[in-house]
Amino acid sequence: MYTNIHTTTMKLVYLALIAFLITSCGSDKKQFEFAGGSFKMALDNTPSTFIARDVNDVYSFELLSQVMEGLVSFNAEDLSLQPQIAEKWTISGDGSVLTFTIRDGIYFHDNPVFASMEDRKLTVEDVLFTFEKACKPNSDGNPSTAYLFLLADQVKGAVDYYKGNAKSISGIKIKNKQLEITLINPDQTYINKLANLSASIVSKKVVEADKETDVVGTGPFYFTKPADNESYTLLKNQDYYMVDQKGNALPYLDSVVFYVQTRKLEQLEMFETGKTVLISGLPTSRITEMLEGRISDFNAQPPLKELYNNPLLTTQYYFFNMNDPRFKDVRVRQAFNYAIDRKRLADNVLRNQYYEYGIYGITPPINSVFKGYDFSEIKKYGYDLNVELARKLLAEAGYPGGKGFGSVDLRLDITDLNTAVAEELADQIYQTLGINVNIDGSNFEQRNEDGNMGKGDMFRTAWVADYSSPETFLGNFYGKLVPKEKDLPSSGNQSRYVNPLFDKYFEQARSSDQKRRLELFTKAEIELMKDPPIIPLWYANDFTLSYSKVRNLKNNPMEFLDLRRVYIKEWTKEEYLKSIQ
Repeated sequence: MYTNIHTTTMKLVYLALIAFLITSCGSDKKQFEFAGGSFKMALDNTPSTFIARDVNDVYSFELLSQVMEGLVSFNAEDLSLQPQIAEKWTISGDGSVLTFTIRDGIYFHDNPVFASMEDRKLTVEDVLFTFEKACKPNSDGNPSTAYLFLLADQVKGAVDYYKGNAKSISGIKIKNKQLEITLINPDQTYINKLANLSASIVSKKVVEADKETDVVGTGPFYFTKPADNESYTLLKNQDYYMVDQKGNALPYLDSVVFYVQTRKLEQLEMFETGKTVLISGLPTSRITEMLEGRISDFNAQPPLKELYNNPLLTTQYYFFNMNDPRFKDVRVRQAFNYAIDRKRLADNVLRNQYYEYGIYGITPPINSVFKGYDFSEIKKYGYDLNVELARKLLAEAGYPGGKGFGSVDLRLDITDLNTAVAEELADQIYQTLGINVNIDGSNFEQRNEDGNMGKGDMFRTAWVADYSSPETFLGNFYGKLVPKEKDLPSSGNQSRYVNPLFDKYFEQARSSDQKRRLELFTKAEIELMKDPPIIPLWYANDFTLSYSKVRNLKNNPMEFLDLRRVYIKEWTKEEYLKSIQ
């Protein structure tokens, strides 16, 4: 266990030194003049998994995205698609066949499984194995996240292979250094899905040796096992294959440290004392003090700190357990939506940490990202406060004034903000509908598991976009992701929402051209809001603070952290003034 800052720093320096001596002997890579240093930040919760193909939460993503890589990746500056393990790709004219050429000279992180450096080399067989492994039931007999969102009903032969009816995936083939993926229906945007962390390439040798939890990837940093779940230390991959425009080895940093701290006030203290160099999402009780009371930190030349405040591709919402007989009645779900005063929530609790409070649908209304999407039409079916209509709908459903309805068990992962929001909404629901909401808090892992298994009546959650399409939000409500047996987990569609008309529009959209795709996704989202399995609350716009000495840090609506070109260097006044001219 890391007991204090000094102990952590000394251990980190020791690990970095050992790693450097082991892996850099004989290396002739050109080094960036300001290479070195450590990037440290806090995660709001412990990652739920270390298996990339199963990642379906932002905390696992934040950690593993520094370690694992897929065929393609997103540019952190503008979210454009860029080559990664695949050096190039082609897409057939109709969008049904994607062909990837795999790079030479990529090596998996060192592990006892490998007998030599050559043994660590990534091959096209590893890429094929990755997709085959994702297309098999996990050890618990359930499908992986990658199968649910990337393979099933999208790639030819994936379902047959998953069910054991075929020895290979007919739509995935290799030839020389190329991997070919054939889709069931043409989809020009399918390649964007392959930038998802769940599509990260794994080593066949490592997995077959039952060492996958060692977290062996090809990324810029490699994983070191923590003594507990309080922190995770990643060290520089000296054998990383990418270089910057001047030929300098990437990454620049020696290490990355993630601390797990669920309380935002504690995260702020870590930031203010210099234990971390970045904090995302300020404690609501301290926003005024941080932004107005310390204005000199931002206005000095050079500034001590930098503030980022951009809209995010993140929606905060509650979802209903659709197996609960009470919530099968659409009037009840609509009544809950009309009972929420989102403006009061935004003003009293969020304290300006939102892009817009939820009166649209599940997709954040950011026109600059979702160009051509008809948010104005979707807004017509969104929910503003309407106390009279909320009570009328509940009475029509057979529960006038909440009589006979019983209480509602709201499951959430405990954080300062989540708890404050739940208390506010519980009060609003009681005042409007006469229904008691029992707040049942736990850690993130337990809340996520409860959501998967339907252990609760309502659940707090949030969704961060995997790529810039409404599909990444709407896919959480695709009916074919719901298992037929109620006692099986439903991780792909936690609300267990099934609506044939929604599914029809969703499926048609995925196989249409871009213009028609957006029209159909709009129809699907309208249907979702007419028959809501959710209570959209707000669209995120978290304040992010970092020290100005953290250079090359790119912010984007997906909060995707690319730390390969980040370095730590204090500014001189002369250097800073020159940079802003």
